[in-house]
Formats: sequence, structure tokens, C-alpha cells
Amino acid sequence: MIIEKVVTNIHDLESKDLEKRHKEKVYLESAHLVKRIQRVETDHGRELGIRLKEQKDLQDGDVLYMDDENMIIIDVLSEDLLIIHPRSIYEMGTIAHQLGNRHLPAQFEGDEMLVQYDYLVEDLLKELGIPYTREDRKVKEAFRHIGHSHG
Repeated sequence: MIIEKVVTNIHDLESKDLEKRHKEKVYLESAHLVKRIQRVETDHGRELGIRLKEQKDLQDGDVLYMDDENMIIIDVLSEDLLIIHPRSIYEMGTIAHQLGNRHLPAQFEGDEMLVQYDYLVEDLLKELGIPYTREDRKVKEAFRHIGHSHG
């Protein structure tokens, strides 16, 4: 089966639509969410080819296939993250500037800043006294490196 577009996302479906269908999952690392062409396998052993026509990244909960009885869903694997909890705009600005200088991608959920685990970043957070936790957590979308060069 070749998947060329995302049908919907499970977060946009009503619970009755979810409950009545058999679910197969495709487990992906967050780094694979940016790949528009890839071969994957569901947790039931079904092979799929993904060849997305849109310039849109996959997200956790995306439905690749759905009929009246079945659906195939993207499930992003959890990964090792630093969850930064700045207490002030000053701390947020300080750590954002430091991470920006390192060209590290970040995501935000509420008042939390999420970055992929890096022992150097952990050491920096300790040095700056900025609160953080280290957790295995799912991200909804891929960490994206923004192309940039110092000219």
C-alpha cells in the first residue's frame, strides 16, 4: 500500500470514530517525521510506502489510512529530552540565546522548553541554575534544524 496523504489526525476525531475501528500503528522516531518518502511497517507486520505529495511533516496521531473498520496511525516513540522550566523571562532569554548559539532546535509546550538530551546542555543548565528535568517523552512533531551559516 502506498500512502500519499494524511487522512486526518486522531486528535481531530470524535471518540466514537476511534472506538469503532481496529487500529494499527506505525512507530516512528521523531527524526523520521520529516521524511516525505519512506518505507515503514505497522505493528501488525503490514508494509507501507509513504510518499507524501504535500510539503508537510508527519505528526504524532496522523491517520495514514482509514475505512469503516480499520485505521493506521503514526505513533511517535518517546525520546530522551531535557525539559527546561525557566522561572522568568530573563532565564528564558538566557537559555534561548545559549541554545540558539549552538543551533539546537527546541519545542515549546506551555511554559516548558523541550530539547533533545545533550550532556553539554545539561551542564550549561546546571551552571546557569535554570531548573530542568530529564524525561523520556513523546514529541508531537520533529525537532527541526534551521539551515543557517555564519557568513
